[in-house]
Amino acid sequence: MLDPTDLYRLDGDAPELADPVLLYHFEGFVDAGGAGRLALGHLLAELDHRLIATFDVDRLLDYRSRRPAMVFDGDHWVDYETPELAVYLADDATGTPFLIMTGPEPDREWELFTEAVGMLATRLGVGKMVTVHGIPMGVPHTRPLGLTAHASRPELVSGAPSPFGKVQVPGSVAGLIELRLGAKGHDALGYAVHVPHYLAQAEYHQAAVAALEAVTRGTGLVFPTDTLRAAAEKTNAEIEEQIEASEELSGAIRGLEQQYDAFQAGTERQNLLAEDTPMPTGEELAAQFEAFLAERDDREG
Repeated sequence: MLDPTDLYRLDGDAPELADPVLLYHFEGFVDAGGAGRLALGHLLAELDHRLIATFDVDRLLDYRSRRPAMVFDGDHWVDYETPELAVYLADDATGTPFLIMTGPEPDREWELFTEAVGMLATRLGVGKMVTVHGIPMGVPHTRPLGLTAHASRPELVSGAPSPFGKVQVPGSVAGLIELRLGAKGHDALGYAVHVPHYLAQAEYHQAAVAALEAVTRGTGLVFPTDTLRAAAEKTNAEIEEQIEASEELSGAIRGLEQQYDAFQAGTERQNLLAEDTPMPTGEELAAQFEAFLAERDDREG
């Protein structure tokens, strides 16, 4: 029988912590606007942190499905971007310690990995596990971003009801952690930020801000967000500039606003998932925003 503890290695002795939050996100699953990736990346860039544990990516990843980058210089290899799936210890803005788990989503051994996370969480005294990511929705960027909260116990979440009924979706390791470890008594919850579908492939910093605000409401942790908010303001200004320059984009956004407002007022109940929502001038909307994002990447490259 395989031992889940073989999947990870502690970097030194386990720290003594009092019910810390474990905030986690894995790259590879749906993350519209880069909400989860940007949120956790921002925290690691802004907060002092140290490595606590690393997972055995050679066992967990399928390198051929997402090949790590290598650098070739003239006549020899000079660098290799080693994938890392790790847990870090950080302090929030008030000095409260918490844990961050991030890296590529495992391709293999999901059940064993989930058990390993549970054992590591128990060893580190984790009180609550929280994950964040973004999902594409037929909503306009000119309205407050919504989110869908979910948890292993209903008492862990509050706020607006979910727009979803009972649905079947592709699985994820993040979801399996909540399902399996919640059944074993761990408190686990997550927040899916509703990202305008036409911005799903962009780095939409406002979604990361919304994700961290949700984590603060759910855990009490306080995060520095000034640089993230500044990036969001810059992106929003560029989006508005693009819309103002196009009658087609302006009309499409107005249509989304009317649809969103009707939904919020309860006069027009319909699914807000991007793939099910009829979009005014949808092809023009997508094509022009793709061009906008490409132009922005060229300017920033």
